[in-house]
Amino acid sequence: MFESAGGGGAAIALDELEASILRSLEVQMLELIGPGPGEGSDDPLAALFAEGPSEAPSDPALARLFPDAYGEPGAPADAGTREAAAEFRRYTELDLRARKRDNALHVVRALDGLGGEGGVLKLAAPDCLHWLGALNDLRLTLAARLEITEEDEQGLYRLPDSDERKPLVMAYLWLGGMQESLLEAMAD
Repeated sequence: MFESAGGGGAAIALDELEASILRSLEVQMLELIGPGPGEGSDDPLAALFAEGPSEAPSDPALARLFPDAYGEPGAPADAGTREAAAEFRRYTELDLRARKRDNALHVVRALDGLGGEGGVLKLAAPDCLHWLGALNDLRLTLAARLEITEEDEQGLYRLPDSDERKPLVMAYLWLGGMQESLLEAMAD
């Protein structure tokens, strides 16, 4: 896992398989998040002033990545709360999507720097922040896909090998370990 590289930076040794799995997960994250505003458009000015969606995503993973800013998750909201959430989403979601896309791209580019092989990645402090965001987004997405709640997390360690969720659960736990070790490395 990650070790301190001093100055808030970190380093991690990844073998070829680990780098490949992490890269694949980040590419899937980029596909899930979707293109940025104005991508494929000939009018960059229109993209600059584009408004985001006002409705929460119907996909549970996207709803976890882009939650409503007002109201309690899963609880019915009154008209005022729904209106405030829609207004907030309209003006913030595109920026949030862009930040999440940028985090995932930082990870993909760093892994591409290994040339398809394993090796040691050294991250400066600003890069660590991108990685933290990207790892967090992957964990949130996997948790949504696996329908994990805080109460379920301990049971994940006891899943039988025959459970079809086991590979995703292993990825979820691995990413959690990476995220924790990165935080510790940055603090050293």
